Amino acid sequence: MNKIELNTQGISNFTVIPNTFIDKFMPSANGAYVKVYLYLLRCFSGNCPEITISSIADCLENTEKDIIRALNYWEKLNLLALTLNRQNEITKITSVDISSISDGNYQQMNSSMTNTGRNEIIGTDSELDEIAVSIHTGTKPAQRQSYSAEKVEQLTSNDEIQWAMHIVEIYLDRPLKPMDIQLILYLYEELHFSAELIMYLYEYCVSRGKKNTSYIEAVALSWAEEGIDTEEKAKEATTTYNEHFNAVNKAFGMNRAPGQIERQYIKKWVEVFRFTDDIITEACNRTILNTQKPDFKYTDKILETWFKKGVKGKKDIARLDEEFNKNNRNYNSKVTPLVKSSTNKFNQFPQRAYTAKDYAELERKLLNKGL
Repeated sequence: MNKIELNTQGISNFTVIPNTFIDKFMPSANGAYVKVYLYLLRCFSGNCPEITISSIADCLENTEKDIIRALNYWEKLNLLALTLNRQNEITKITSVDISSISDGNYQQMNSSMTNTGRNEIIGTDSELDEIAVSIHTGTKPAQRQSYSAEKVEQLTSNDEIQWAMHIVEIYLDRPLKPMDIQLILYLYEELHFSAELIMYLYEYCVSRGKKNTSYIEAVALSWAEEGIDTEEKAKEATTTYNEHFNAVNKAFGMNRAPGQIERQYIKKWVEVFRFTDDIITEACNRTILNTQKPDFKYTDKILETWFKKGVKGKKDIARLDEEFNKNNRNYNSKVTPLVKSSTNKFNQFPQRAYTAKDYAELERKLLNKGL
């Protein structure tokens, strides 16, 4: 990954966030994109290590595609200027003076992003979260209808909806925004979620540190696809995943909750490979024995190999181990042993293994030569 040059006007030991950004750009932006912009402001202020897309992704616990998507978003809004090389890799990020953006220019940019770019960008929280919740549905959240002011007023007059909105407001720890209300009505009207299920949905997502509507909607769609239509079914499903996480934590000896990327791997092992906890634990144990550390990538390779070979249980793993050992024994038996070479630097090559017949022939030739 290439290094990225940062350019800005003025360097300071503190990070200044322009009020214009907070007032005009931040409210409508995806939270993940706001994090990227704030991180870059910090880097522009100096004393940051070498910047690459990978380093930003690692720091913010996102994927590289998420970071690139965020940078493109801010470039479209003229808050950043990106320089690319011939391979379309970002080589330079230039901070644009935000004070130069007039209200008229902002309104124009805001309008142009509303129907196309913004829907596409706000539609996902992060690629990892997308994968984690879209394995069930196989698709990204579809574009839902927008309720008119009259329809919103009509639906929110329902006592059940009013109570659900009140509880959701408590979970989010802020007043509901129009997009929040639109989502709640969509869950109630289109997905036919009960008020209790809607409240648990928000409780579950907030407990995972996710408050943005795109993530909550994606989780809701995955539940709907699985046929989860009651609070009891949702609790059972989420408890099951907690058990998977706990099994991996115990095998790896980790005393923390799995990170986003780690959760993605676990979901893949459970939902795509459909492995039970004992098989996943076995792969984790082998990872520790071979790498002496909890390496999710290494474990993923083990489980992917087992998946391709049709492993369903521990008996299948034992069968593969036996086949592997048998193949190794057969290979070793076919290898012709070589005479151990001398440590002398002039003899660092394989020596021929002489038989009794060879020695007899050599002796005959020497005797004939002497005669």
